[in-house]
Amino acid sequence: MGTRPVIVMTGATNGLGRLAALDLARTGARLGVIARSRHKADALRREIEQVAPRTPVDVFLADLSLLADVRRAAERIDAHYPRIDVLINNAGLHAFSQRVTSEGFAEMTAVNYLAPWVLTDALRDKLTASAPARIVTVASRASRRVHSIDPFKDLTDTAGFTRRESGPLYGRTKLMDIMFTQELGRRLEGTGVAVTCLCPGFNVTGLGRELPLARPLEKVLTRLNIGDPRHGADIIVRLATDPAFAGVTGGYFAAKTAKPLECPEIGRDEAIQRALWDATAELLRDTHPTGACGTS
Repeated sequence: MGTRPVIVMTGATNGLGRLAALDLARTGARLGVIARSRHKADALRREIEQVAPRTPVDVFLADLSLLADVRRAAERIDAHYPRIDVLINNAGLHAFSQRVTSEGFAEMTAVNYLAPWVLTDALRDKLTASAPARIVTVASRASRRVHSIDPFKDLTDTAGFTRRESGPLYGRTKLMDIMFTQELGRRLEGTGVAVTCLCPGFNVTGLGRELPLARPLEKVLTRLNIGDPRHGADIIVRLATDPAFAGVTGGYFAAKTAKPLECPEIGRDEAIQRALWDATAELLRDTHPTGACGTS
C-alpha cells in the first residue's frame, strides 16, 4: 500500500463529498470510496486522475440503505487494507416522503445514521490497530429542530410523513450522528482514534435533489455564492488531515470557522447518548444475530 495514508469515505461521488475527495487526493492519500454507482465512481476516479495523477482509488460498491450491503463492504475493506488512517461517514439523504427499506428501516434513518454506525463498528478494530487514526462524521445543525428523542422508538419509526414534516425527521438522524460521535469518543478514549463530527453548513448540492426545481435553484444560488459546498468540504478535510485535530475527540465543528458547536440540549446528556448507543446495538444485534455490534 506504500506510505500514503488510507482514507475510506462514503458519499464521495456527489456534492461536497466529491469536492472533499478531490482535495484529499491532492494531499497524497489513498482513497477507498464506498459508492452505489460504478458509473459515478469511475467518473470520480477520472476527475481525481486529472487533479492528482496516480492517486490510488479503490471502489467498494454498496447500497448504504441496506445494512447487509454495508457489512459486506466493510468486510471487503477490512480485508483489503492492512491499515486505515481515516474513516469519513459523509453520505446523507434528505427524503421528502417515507420510504422503507427491504430490511424494514426508514431509508433516511438507515442511510444517515445506521449505515455509519454499522460501518464504523465493523472497521473499529482496524482503525484502533492503525492509531493514530480518525473517524469523521457529517452531521448538521438541522439537529436543532428536534424536540424529543426516544432511542428505540425513533430508530424503528417508519410512519409516513409530508415534505413539511421531513425537516425535523432529517434533523433527528443528524442529532443521532452527533450523539453517536460523542459516545464513541468516550468509548475510544485513550486508543489514539480521534472521533469528530461537523455541520457542513447550508449546501445547494445533493440533499435537496428530490425537491421540485432543485437544479434551477442550485444554479441561481451558486451564481449568488450562496450555499457553497466548498465550505463543507473544507471542514471535512480539516478534521481528516489537520494536525490541530489529531488529538481532538468527541468534538462537533462548524464549516468555514471550525468553531466548536454544542450538541443540541435534547441529546447532550451522556445518559441519553449511552441509551441511543445501547438501543442501536440491540436493534442491530436482533437484525444481524452473528454480528458484534456494540462491543465496548
